[in-house]
Amino acid sequence: MKSFLYDLCAMRFVCVDVRLARAHIAKFIFTVVLGAFSGAMPAYAVIKGSPDPTLERHAVMVLDNRGNVCSGIVLSPTIVLTAAHCIASATAWRVHWRAPDNTPVLVEPLSVKIHPGYDAKAIVKRTRSVDLAIVSLKDSLPDSFTPISLSDAETLPPGEPVTVGGYGLSEEKKPKALGKFLTATLSVIEPYGPSKAVLWLADPSASGAGGCHGDSGGPLIAAGAVIAVVAWTTGEGKSECGTYTQGTLIAPHRDWINKTAGFAP
Repeated sequence: MKSFLYDLCAMRFVCVDVRLARAHIAKFIFTVVLGAFSGAMPAYAVIKGSPDPTLERHAVMVLDNRGNVCSGIVLSPTIVLTAAHCIASATAWRVHWRAPDNTPVLVEPLSVKIHPGYDAKAIVKRTRSVDLAIVSLKDSLPDSFTPISLSDAETLPPGEPVTVGGYGLSEEKKPKALGKFLTATLSVIEPYGPSKAVLWLADPSASGAGGCHGDSGGPLIAAGAVIAVVAWTTGEGKSECGTYTQGTLIAPHRDWINKTAGFAP
């Protein structure tokens, strides 16, 4: 999902919504990446979400030199699963997290591989697209991160609870409201009938909880395992967040994930 500018040459991430004035850039460089989060200027993620330190251990941020900021799912100490649209348009990427002392860490991937079924123009062409990608690291992530399992479930019935997690915006169009991992519990819906390709979710309380910009590539978790990867969100009217959250189902693509990541079948 769109929202950030990445200054590769200076090795700094300029956290600013691309629709905002350039005058905000310096402020957000310090606040989100180079400076420590303060109590007066918190940064959150997922609309109407809550902190979850346990699930946060399974996630990182994925940034690129085209202005994309996304979340990623830790599958092993050197493998991160994310959404293909998070990396497809770029030529350089960084996996990002904060050290225990709040120091920003930026790691260049060893490789990035996009699912062969991904089509960046799928929405315009009204065709199916597999929005998945694997980011491989040369060195292992710190011990503070732990891999999460992938679900074998092909789909879920309507009404089943699913947890969405990510580092995206907790308030749409407010770039300061980004950078802290939050989660929310949503319910499976079937607006167009059953699907074995994507998982549709909505807030059962209709309070507006759900994914937002920056949550793409984050986990959708059911029964303790990742069943889908966040790919798309939308809201009411002109809003782009808080009504529906959609994810690419994992089960149909386990063979590709295992082969690409170097996992045993």
